[in-house]
Amino acid sequence: MEEPALGRAKKNARRQHAWLVFEDESGVSQQPVVRRTWAPRGETPILTPTGGHWKRLSIAGALAFRWDGRRSRFFFQTHTGSYTDGVLITFVRALQRHFGGRRLILIWDGLGGHKSRRMLAYLRRQRPWLTVERLPAYAPELNPVEQVWGNVKTRDLANVCAPDLAALRPPLRRGFARIRSQPDLALAFLHHAGLRF
Repeated sequence: MEEPALGRAKKNARRQHAWLVFEDESGVSQQPVVRRTWAPRGETPILTPTGGHWKRLSIAGALAFRWDGRRSRFFFQTHTGSYTDGVLITFVRALQRHFGGRRLILIWDGLGGHKSRRMLAYLRRQRPWLTVERLPAYAPELNPVEQVWGNVKTRDLANVCAPDLAALRPPLRRGFARIRSQPDLALAFLHHAGLRF
């Protein structure tokens, strides 16, 4: 059974011919995501993280689906530091430019930057092309972008010992390119969240 906010957003997207856009933020650090790997018998693989002070790279991602479910797109933006309302406004502007004024229904969680006065004022000015729906509190399983993070972190970033934050960007780009090239994977993430077209 669909969550009421998701069901309402899906119906509105179909009625308005709007794209349904799920947005979320995450982060990766220089500390490796340790996963099982292959090695010749008798040669145990050893991860050697550089330094003992790990920095974080923040990522905002948006998984977009056309109202009929026939097309999907994935967008991301990296940022050093935490996500403030200003950085999030820049991300929403990038979505607007990409979709060229088409109607969007943006679905995101209750992050503080999503509810700040500055963000709410910005969103009010965007009503001609943007509708915002909030996911229920403490329900990350309803956001398909969470599946994107898990997939990329355990596959493309597995066992990566990055000497600096710049070294994390190529595996991230490869992982996101892989997701973009497999529309069935994006739909699987959507189905995992309990939503179908």
